[in-house]
Amino acid sequence: MKTLAYLGVLSVFNGVYGWGELGHETVGFIAMQFLSPKALAFVQSSLGSTYNKSLGPAAPWADDVRSETAYKWSAPFHFVDAQDNPPTSCSVSETRDCASGTCILSAIANYTTRVVETSLSATQRQEALKFLGNIYTGMITKLLAANYSNSVTTWANSLAKRIKTGTFNSAAVSSWISCSNTTEPVAKRSLTIEEDIATLFSKRDIESRAKTPLECPLVWAQDANKFDCSYVFSFKSGTDLCTSSYYTGAVPIIETQIAKGGYRLAAWLNVLFDGATNLP
Repeated sequence: MKTLAYLGVLSVFNGVYGWGELGHETVGFIAMQFLSPKALAFVQSSLGSTYNKSLGPAAPWADDVRSETAYKWSAPFHFVDAQDNPPTSCSVSETRDCASGTCILSAIANYTTRVVETSLSATQRQEALKFLGNIYTGMITKLLAANYSNSVTTWANSLAKRIKTGTFNSAAVSSWISCSNTTEPVAKRSLTIEEDIATLFSKRDIESRAKTPLECPLVWAQDANKFDCSYVFSFKSGTDLCTSSYYTGAVPIIETQIAKGGYRLAAWLNVLFDGATNLP
């Protein structure tokens, strides 16, 4: 099943129901509230007035251009097509699901490399940033109308406040940027974002970096993929998603995944530009 991603924040609905423009924007607006100084300075200068110096308006760009002839090549890099067997078993494997190197997991390494590559033009680095900001429905439309006055920024501010004040369990929030993988040997289970990115940049040239498998995005993909088994496939055909109990149960999952997206995106950019996640 295809799993859409925003820098490791994967769609709960595995390509059946994408977050859409509103979800992308919300992830971007949340990330802006957690960027550290150098990351914030780069984002604002790179995006400029075209995007109001914010990842929020810029985040849907990659989806907007994917149907254009010049960007058709990017379509496979928006998801990883997990060859698992939900709801019996749910898993994501880079060697199994991204063997050709044309999926979101390989794209993250490529765009991470390019966004800090000073030999590239400002336009090329901006595109890499916008791809990173995107790589993460009717339900969201209803949720915004019912709870957030139809305002993406109000929703983003609410989720960011819940992160900052601990309404999202503080222990759970700290785990959002962990790259622990229980299927790996013990020595690899406590990998941090800093260590993951350091491994990437230990490669000498840009091409080698772009092909380097990263642990954190894979772990985060697995984190989202598990909802196939725990919730997504409980949906009964013919049920109205936006009026049934399925909607009620999906809302906290959607909000948590969107919050994770913004938090993880900020952490990733902070490590790239400031050397550490700089997050609580």
